[in-house]
Parts: sequence; C-alpha cells; structure tokens
Amino acid sequence: MIYFDNSATTKPYPEVIDSFITVSTEYFGNPSSIHGIGARAENLLLQARKQIAELLEVKSSEIYFTSGGTEGNNLAIKGAAHANSGKGKHIITTAIEHASVMDACMYLQDTGYEITYLPVNETGKINLDDLKKAIRKDTILVSAMHVNNETGAIQPIEKMGEILSGFHNILFHVDHVQGVGKVPLDLKRTGVDLCTISGHKFHGLKGTGAIYIREGVKVSPLFSGGSQESKIRSGTENVAGAVALAKALRIAMEKLQTDIDKLRTIREIIWNGLQHIEGVEVNSPNDGAPHIVNFSIPGVKSEVFVHSLEEEDLFVSTTSACSSKKKSPSKTVMAMFADLVRAESVIRISLSYQNEPEEAEMAIELIRETINKLQKVMR
Repeated sequence: MIYFDNSATTKPYPEVIDSFITVSTEYFGNPSSIHGIGARAENLLLQARKQIAELLEVKSSEIYFTSGGTEGNNLAIKGAAHANSGKGKHIITTAIEHASVMDACMYLQDTGYEITYLPVNETGKINLDDLKKAIRKDTILVSAMHVNNETGAIQPIEKMGEILSGFHNILFHVDHVQGVGKVPLDLKRTGVDLCTISGHKFHGLKGTGAIYIREGVKVSPLFSGGSQESKIRSGTENVAGAVALAKALRIAMEKLQTDIDKLRTIREIIWNGLQHIEGVEVNSPNDGAPHIVNFSIPGVKSEVFVHSLEEEDLFVSTTSACSSKKKSPSKTVMAMFADLVRAESVIRISLSYQNEPEEAEMAIELIRETINKLQKVMR
C-alpha cells in the first residue's frame, strides 16, 4: 500500500498512541480536581503545554489546547472579531482559505462584519500590494493560511507580518495546520498574533490541537462553562490528547531537521514525473510545500481516478478531505487559474516523513498507466 493522503490525516506514531494509552489508564483524573489524582493529571497537562510552547518558541501561557484546526480557526477568527469589534468590523483573508476560515468569515459577514478576500496568482500566492490596498482604518484582523491544504502554495507570511507591524489595531492570524513540522514559521519574528495547529496532520491523534494566542491579545471564547484554559476554552481538558499532541509535535520537529531533504526529494520525483505525463496539468507551484503536489486531468472525473488508483493500492485524494465528498470544483484551483474544467478534475498527493522515494516512482507509473487506461475507455 502507498498512502499519499497525509494532508487529510496521518497515521499516528506508535509512541503517540502509547503515550495516550498510558495517560488514559494511569493518569485518568480530572485536572481540575483538588485531590492527588487530579493534581497528577494537571501536572501532565502543564508539562505538555510547556513542551509545545518550547517547540513553537513561545510562552507556555500563550498555548491553549483545542480539538483541532477547525475549532482553533473559529476561535481565532470569531473570538478576535467579537473581542475587538469596538475597533472596527473589517477582516481581510484570502480567496483560498480552508473551509473553517471561509465559513467563519461568512458567519461574521452575516452578523455585520465586512470581509475582503484577496485574490491569488497562478502560484497560489497573494500580491502584497493587494494586502496594503485592502487595509482600512476599521480593519481588525488579517487571516491567512501558511501552507495551502490543496496545492501546497506558501503564503509570504513574514512579509505580510512586516506590513501589518505598522498597524497596531490589526491582529494577524495564521492557519499553520498544513505547515507545522514541514515548513518552518517563526511566530515571534513574523509578528503572528494567533496561530492554529492540528495533531492529526503530523502523526498525532484526531481531536487534538492547539492555538497560540500572543500575550495581551483579546479573544472572546466560543464556549461558556468552566474556567479551563484560562477561560478561553471551557470544558474538561483532554489530558491524554494533550500529551499525545506534545509527543507528536516533538517528533515532527525532529523529522523537520533530519528528514526534510528526503521529503523534498520525494516531492521532486512526483512533481517532475507529472510534467512528462500527457494530459496532466500540475497545479502546485514548484516552490510549494515539500509534501503536497496537486494536479488536474481535464476530462477525467476526480472520483473515478481516485478509485482507480485505490484498486492499485495507491491512496490519494481530490480536494481537501473536508470538501472531497461534496463533488464540487476546487475553489483553490479555480481562484488560481479561473479554469472550471481544470478545477473539476483535481487530484492531490500529500506526503509524510514515513514515505519513501521508491513509492513516488511507483506512483508516477501507476498514474501514467491509469490515465492511459481511462482515456482508452473514454474514447
């Protein structure tokens, strides 16, 4: 089996599962309880928070545990908007954000906020001049995805941060879900105020995640209830999940140092190989993230192609996992190329540090053979 759908979810590391089981069985107490069992659970939670903060090079007090990217993005966008509405109700984002960002912005738009969606070019990047022109006196938030989940396009976060550093009323949120552990991001140096990550994207567990909220930034909570997570995220903490998240993030950061060249090599084999297959249009930019390659086969239905590859034990996806079952054109590819046929036939290959170059070479051959087979059937 060749698993190339890692941007949808990754296979948890055995060490991550082991840590979850150990904490769930031996440290099962509620960290809010005042007895010893609760105190031991609380101590583990504090340790996990500290480890994640150190890995992201921020303060422990700036890390809050969530259930993943969707909750984190909603907390960042809705929470920041509601807490800072007195300063303005204008938000800037891009045309190729994840559904959790897009839908959160649409929700705010229905409640009186104004949203500006920055267009992207054929490499999937915004024009920094467009950002400068979009900024208004009532702008309170800019939200951008670091690494696009469909094409791997990398936004110029550092340059965006430089621009926004001159506007003290504007918060800068970065969806780092696809980038963490693969594309470095210095949160402090780039001036990021809010940043979301999700465990299952880097071999952690589903339902785990964290949000970085810079010290001093005001965010209104989504949930009402207890005083957990400094009242930012009420609800009994998932201690085992937090420990597993910290473990997965540590391994991911280690892999970033030791195995990133191998990941780049695998992507290069696929990206270059696709260029030489007739009927294929590569959508991912050459300078994109090292783990995502997106391409189109105009005239071939994405779902048919994905299932044909599955019969050969090669697992890929169409658009993002959150949108793949809707069978709608890729909004990202449409925004990049304004080509409906291209946007309707999208395939995404997404890699992890567990993949090997040999798998990439086999995948290219299977893709070539499958295209030839389907084209013969269609004639």
